[in-house]
Amino acid sequence: MKLKKTEEIIFKGLMYLSVSFITASLFLIVFSIFYKGLPSLSWEMVSQTPKGGFYFGKEGGILNAIIGSLYLSIGATILAMLFGIPIALFMNVYLRKYNRFVNGIRFFLDLLWGIPSIVYGAFGFTIMVMLGIKTSLLAGIITVSIFILPIMVRALDEVLKTVPVGLFEASLSLGSTRSETAFRVFIRQTIPGLATAILLSFGRAIGDAASVLFTTGYTDHIPTSVMQPTATLPLAIFFQLGSPIEEVRSRAYSSALILTIIILLISVIARVVSAKYNKHRIKF
Repeated sequence: MKLKKTEEIIFKGLMYLSVSFITASLFLIVFSIFYKGLPSLSWEMVSQTPKGGFYFGKEGGILNAIIGSLYLSIGATILAMLFGIPIALFMNVYLRKYNRFVNGIRFFLDLLWGIPSIVYGAFGFTIMVMLGIKTSLLAGIITVSIFILPIMVRALDEVLKTVPVGLFEASLSLGSTRSETAFRVFIRQTIPGLATAILLSFGRAIGDAASVLFTTGYTDHIPTSVMQPTATLPLAIFFQLGSPIEEVRSRAYSSALILTIIILLISVIARVVSAKYNKHRIKF
């Protein structure tokens, strides 16, 4: 009895220590971004494109990177949704009886999830060479959508797994087809979780630099076509931090601050959407 109590105290202490370490690390990261980025943040920074080159130009802002990041992440999220939602529904509605096969798919998706994003960037570059596509917004959208697809499918899968078996069987017993059950029962029952999964995938898409390093290129201008290169906030941070000019390095910290604020907003929106639609769920 005394040994069990000692184990409980030790593990509780380790848990508090881990939570404190993670919280302190997060606080230090956010504090350093705000401390270095806030003094350089201005209306000019968010409303103008760079002047004189993104690496050496002392004037202008990062509007090209903000718009480019939104174009890229929205396009990649929509493209991933077109494949991700049907795959997740198929796994949980049509393959419900084949547990081993579905678990194999989940294991494969988990492996893809764990692959570093730079590998996806190299893979996207290979596809570009094969298809003859130059560095562009389109190439970036394709690469990032491939990168976030396993993440989105696994997140949607975990949400759809929460639908009770009784609800699934009741829908079929009333004469609904599997397609009607998938789109009218599963989707409606899991709207809060699906919205959260999609928004989190969007957050991952907008914050990754390595997957677009070889595919989107970089430019001081806002793209007017998907075939043009585009700037993104992660690449703006990467390139501008290496500049020998102090004003340009300050702009990199402002880019990091704006990217952090966008991701925080996405997390808040995911919580609000989840809470709003949670009342439409059938309670068991």
